Amino acid sequence: MVVATGLLVGLASSLGLTRLMSSIVSGVSGNEAATLLAVSAVLTATAVLAGYIPARRAMRVDPMVALRHE
Repeated sequence: MVVATGLLVGLASSLGLTRLMSSIVSGVSGNEAATLLAVSAVLTATAVLAGYIPARRAMRVDPMVALRHE
């Protein structure tokens, strides 16, 4: 849910900023869908891995050992 919200806010702001940049700097093209999709896919994959790797490591720990440690 957090990743989806971040992607939506990021895409909306990037669409607004590309219009601003194209009016200020010549040669900057507007909304390139392929670039936006590629960046969104990379960020989503990074977020999934950032959650998956610690969760997988936590699944290996015996709950009783973790409770006794605290």
